[in-house]
Amino acid sequence: MITKKVAFYTLGCKLNFSETSTIARNFKDEGFERVDFSEKADIYVINTCSVTENADKRFKTIVKQAQKSNSEAFVIAIGCYAQLKPQELADVNGVDLVLGASEKFKITDYLNDLSKNDFGEVHACEIEEADFYVGSYSIGDRTRAFLKVQDGCDYKCTYCTIPLARGISRSDELENVLKNAKEISEKGIKEIVLTGVNIGDYGKGEFGNKKHEHTFFELVEALDEVEGIERLRISSIEPNLLKNETIDFVANSRTFVPHFHIPLQSGSNEILKLMRRRYMKELYVDRVNKIKELMPHACIGVDVIVGFPGETDELFLETYNFLTELDISYLHVFTYSERDNTVAAEMDGVVPKKVRAKRSKMLRGLSVKKRRAFYEKQLNSSRTVLFESENKEGYIHGFTENYVKVKAPWNPELVNTLHQVELTSIDDDGLVRFEFEKELA
Repeated sequence: MITKKVAFYTLGCKLNFSETSTIARNFKDEGFERVDFSEKADIYVINTCSVTENADKRFKTIVKQAQKSNSEAFVIAIGCYAQLKPQELADVNGVDLVLGASEKFKITDYLNDLSKNDFGEVHACEIEEADFYVGSYSIGDRTRAFLKVQDGCDYKCTYCTIPLARGISRSDELENVLKNAKEISEKGIKEIVLTGVNIGDYGKGEFGNKKHEHTFFELVEALDEVEGIERLRISSIEPNLLKNETIDFVANSRTFVPHFHIPLQSGSNEILKLMRRRYMKELYVDRVNKIKELMPHACIGVDVIVGFPGETDELFLETYNFLTELDISYLHVFTYSERDNTVAAEMDGVVPKKVRAKRSKMLRGLSVKKRRAFYEKQLNSSRTVLFESENKEGYIHGFTENYVKVKAPWNPELVNTLHQVELTSIDDDGLVRFEFEKELA
């Protein structure tokens, strides 16, 4: 019997990567062989994102890439875009099957017939039915693992389609999170990144209940006790849900590293209100100051949206100046794009796309300066580096605990090892060079 081959392509966030990896393991359990997306496969699975307009557009390009490798292959679309606009994906030439938020975890149940369809077949539930939790984690794809602890969101930000794509906020059971973390550590992976849609809301819906069974802080405390884990990293967490107790704990933790990614979205309270965010910029300043007070070397990343409806030149400059003065390390800049079925799409004060692009360029430039300044502050300090597995033009890269990216000449023996180093200089690419002090693991 010939083994069927399956390939995966993931767009979007860490959460998508964790779910792709789990779905890939399900295929393996069913006897499929996983191959790279650039290779010839019988099935191509594309895990979609719909946070930005560009993610939507890339989908068609990826489908064409799959068809180029094998014109007879069975192409499946899953993920957020597949839940939001299933028919739109089904109408793309070459797509055979589209699965929604609940159906994607039962993907192998839909593979009785792999013959090409003239029209894409859609199986997508109403998003209200996506109220159960499926745990997942990525492994084998990277040096670090993405561990999903939470899904969905109950927030009503006016620009966001994620609640429509992923449903209500719900959490994995604490016992299962700890079991998954232990499984990951036993496979020799040294860093785990906690991921979800709104991880600070962890505990809600843990046993199908609306109330919190546990808090995010209790999750952090419990994970810190799991043996075998060298590093734990918190991915994006809302500023109003990042409590002092968590910051205090990370500052003294055995495994949690001094790196926070905290969405801001705007440095103008007026825009934050229009976005229906659950904090004002003053609270954000408090969070940053608290982190830097306890961990001066901590890395703080910021999400920011430019060109939101009503963002005048003055309000944009308020954001720009706010970020300039804030002790942060880098920015993830998103250019606002209208999304169907969102409140913001109907708002007045639409910002011309050329203006959005200009503002985005300004903030990306600021991000380069912020990262450089942060890296310069780390020079002549001793840090721990975990080396990645990829050979990039003769170099191996790694990250310190506080997310400084370093490089060294390629040496396969360094892959997935921890080394204490002294950071010595910054090169033309903005990466930090170092001298080895000692190997840790």
